[in-house]
Amino acid sequence: MAGRAREDRIDAAVLTAARELLDETGYADLSIGQVATRAGVHRPAIYRRWPSKRHLVVDVVADLLGRHPTRDTGDLRADLTVAMRNLVAALRDTSLHRVLPALVADLANEPALRDHFLATVFEPRRQTTATALQSAINRGEIDPDLDMDFVLDAIAAPIYYRALFGHLPLTDALADQSVAAALRVVAPSR
Repeated sequence: MAGRAREDRIDAAVLTAARELLDETGYADLSIGQVATRAGVHRPAIYRRWPSKRHLVVDVVADLLGRHPTRDTGDLRADLTVAMRNLVAALRDTSLHRVLPALVADLANEPALRDHFLATVFEPRRQTTATALQSAINRGEIDPDLDMDFVLDAIAAPIYYRALFGHLPLTDALADQSVAAALRVVAPSR
């Protein structure tokens, strides 16, 4: 067990160092050598865990966004609002607004990186929201015939769109509007 605690400490130190460097230097200028120096580890220790800086950045993104963002407390509107406001804050208040567009561009050209991103960031976040929606269906609050994939896309799409293009500010009002619009789509048929 002592070996795993050391491994966890190394992982945490590397992720913290990468996050700090992303804040300071950005995505393009980040290097594994810088991360190793900042974390106080050797480069091979990083490469044993992450095959590239891009894979490391995916894990930093997952930590910044939260791996289980949507709670399921029985109040769908409140749960979605908290999740979307947290998403807005992460994209607005951290280096993610600069990192995410460059990372998304890399996903298009590197299938293994895309798979890692989907498994580490996209699917876990999506699953927590799907669980909250399914609970609301089970309670009879929303339409059981909804197109789950469409609704999952629709809830966060305006937020990610603004984060990627930066044409308008990321605000709590945007999070609230995104939730309200999605809930109108899933309202039970009368």
